Amino acid sequence: MTSIIYVGMDVHTTNYTLCCYSIENDTIFAMATMEPECKNIIKYLDRVAKNHGGDCHFLCGYEAGSLGYSLYHQLVGSGVDCVIMAPSTMATPKKKKGIKTDKRDANNIAKCLAYNTYSAVYVPTDEDNAIKEYIRMRNDAKDTLKRTKLQLLAFCTRHGKRFAESKNNWTKTHVAWLKKLSFDNAILQETLHEYLALYQQATDKVELFDKRIGELARFEKYDEDVKKLSCFIGIKAHTALAIIVETGDFKRFGSARHYSSYLGLVPGEDSSGSSVQRTGITKAGNSHVRKLLIEAANCYNRSAVGVKSKTMKDKQAGNDPKVIAYADRANDRLKRKYYKIMFRSKHNIAVAAVARELSCFIWGMMTDNIT
Repeated sequence: MTSIIYVGMDVHTTNYTLCCYSIENDTIFAMATMEPECKNIIKYLDRVAKNHGGDCHFLCGYEAGSLGYSLYHQLVGSGVDCVIMAPSTMATPKKKKGIKTDKRDANNIAKCLAYNTYSAVYVPTDEDNAIKEYIRMRNDAKDTLKRTKLQLLAFCTRHGKRFAESKNNWTKTHVAWLKKLSFDNAILQETLHEYLALYQQATDKVELFDKRIGELARFEKYDEDVKKLSCFIGIKAHTALAIIVETGDFKRFGSARHYSSYLGLVPGEDSSGSSVQRTGITKAGNSHVRKLLIEAANCYNRSAVGVKSKTMKDKQAGNDPKVIAYADRANDRLKRKYYKIMFRSKHNIAVAAVARELSCFIWGMMTDNIT
């Protein structure tokens, strides 16, 4: 009879720590630390198989982290079953204070594999993964642009230069004002010019990346779904494509709530006895999609309930009438929700609530639950 051996792997860029667990004997054995190469894992598994007479099947697992999907693809390509585990879903034993080692982590991963006390991370296709990396690169460029803007504003403030014509920064008028600024000190003037050059370079890069993402969104594989998601307020091609490639298969989530939980948009709980205490959103999930939905939710206070802008009509044009009707119901409901919560609470709480419900509507759209 073939026995199943569960191999927990605590993986880092500097080393791999592996341990085997047998659920039949309830024993941990064959612990090893090795150089971070897939071939070393294969050799390790071959040795363990020989010690067990060769009649065994391996299931390997490791936590999602900096290695991404590379090790997974290498192992699967070598004929080894492997899963990537979501750290926030794994059962964690009580540990002695101050004690955390790679061997303990590998031990726990092996037991989580054996008793199925984890959720597996969805592994995207090569094309999805490539586009996801491109979008993340664009987001990094956007963050660089934001930092440059803050640095430039701080520089002006430190030297008494304030834009008095309007409260809105980074409009055409504001940028023209920045370019006309002058300092008596030549080095300060040079510093301003360098900041403006950095700002312009970062702006051009983001625009270039956004244009390319618009082209990627029109690929046949994504075009229809991108157009559907663009029917929601606050979602354009960049956001829609990012949601699609980051999520992968929407049908792997049994319900809209499961999808919201995956994004970390559901409230946490800190209860004791008969006391029930709700906390803020868990933030235990895909941070990239969560950030995009929070940004989209910020757009729901910019128009009145029941009002559809010309831009939105243009975005929705060409979609199935049922899709448009579903999106309109969602947009009106989320506007009402935002204003209702804002009436008694804070902006951030309202935005988080809207983002959570928006994720539910997105799940419905992508799984054809739109009736």
